[in-house]
Amino acid sequence: MKYVLDASVAVRWVLPTPQRAKALKLRTEHRQQIHELIAPSHFTGEIASALTKAERQKLVAVGEARRLTSDIHNSAPDLYPYEALLWRAIDISSQTRSSLYDCLYVALAEREGCPMVTANEKLLRNLQRTFPFIISLASLP
Repeated sequence: MKYVLDASVAVRWVLPTPQRAKALKLRTEHRQQIHELIAPSHFTGEIASALTKAERQKLVAVGEARRLTSDIHNSAPDLYPYEALLWRAIDISSQTRSSLYDCLYVALAEREGCPMVTANEKLLRNLQRTFPFIISLASLP
């Protein structure tokens, strides 16, 4: 199965968060080529931002963000240039009043005709009704 992978799922590969087991299962199945994972190219920056925030929140030691980002990068989804998605993402963001960064994932899933998997509850609440191809990590087997 091909999925657009939201950064919120990949962060769960390295942080002790709810649904970590499901996120790790998805990564393992990606490594086994059961699933194809894709994401917009801003994915790595979003991961690094989340992990430096985890340092500030004392969820991980200061300096760990670099190593954890590298760990995620080693299993990263195939990255698609976000510039090609930007105009559609702007339209979605304007219409739904959602984060442009979230809408880049939505635009990629829409373009590729595949589900987008996320652990971001706010994103689900704001966008899933309009874009039913957005699925919760929790809903995966």
